[in-house]
Amino acid sequence: MKKILALVFAFVLCVSLVACGTANDPNKKSEGVMTWEEYNAADLEAAVVIEAYVQGNQAWWDDDDDGNGFITLYAQDPTGGYFIYELPCTKADADKMTAGTKIKVSGYKAAWAGEVEIIDATFEILEGTWVASVLDVTDLLGKDELVNHQNKKVAFKGMTVESVAYKNDQQGNDIYVTVSKDGASYNFCVESYLTDANTDVYKAVEALEAGDVIDVEGFLYWYEGVNTHITAVKDAQ
Repeated sequence: MKKILALVFAFVLCVSLVACGTANDPNKKSEGVMTWEEYNAADLEAAVVIEAYVQGNQAWWDDDDDGNGFITLYAQDPTGGYFIYELPCTKADADKMTAGTKIKVSGYKAAWAGEVEIIDATFEILEGTWVASVLDVTDLLGKDELVNHQNKKVAFKGMTVESVAYKNDQQGNDIYVTVSKDGASYNFCVESYLTDANTDVYKAVEALEAGDVIDVEGFLYWYEGVNTHITAVKDAQ
């Protein structure tokens, strides 16, 4: 019996060590790859090389009918988020970049209306998988440190809906959602290339009315300030 218990204990310990090693893998960077802190400190227009894990993507589109096209990715490592804009790739490679996929991206750091992104990039798909937890950043609304979480998967709790409107008043386009918290208003968005009119979140958002109080999840995009790309909404509890 003691021998059996010892074997069981050894097996459990082994599994635990493997699990711990796996949990730490997302923090590892290959030689020559920037940490998020190094990427964040890099100047605009600087060449950057990062490794991260895809957390979401906008729709792939074919730009010349030859099978080559572009995909825009929301990616993350355990420290920070990345927005990879119009990454050239085939449809076959785009289909591989599902949530959790590890990628290495080489490109240039850029910014547009406050949104920091990687452009003119190339990529490699690597072994490994990791999906980030949603980070509640409600308490950071209106504070400078919120921007440090740009492009992460985040949540805002207890937001009051002020208005909901389609881009160009056309159903199927982006949905602009103005929400408020503690007397301040914020402009969020349902990005139709990320969550189109057939998705549950699009349908849920277009059904919202002024005065509804909701919890919101999404990617912390930036456009002249916080402009979360919404991926989920529910009634606030």
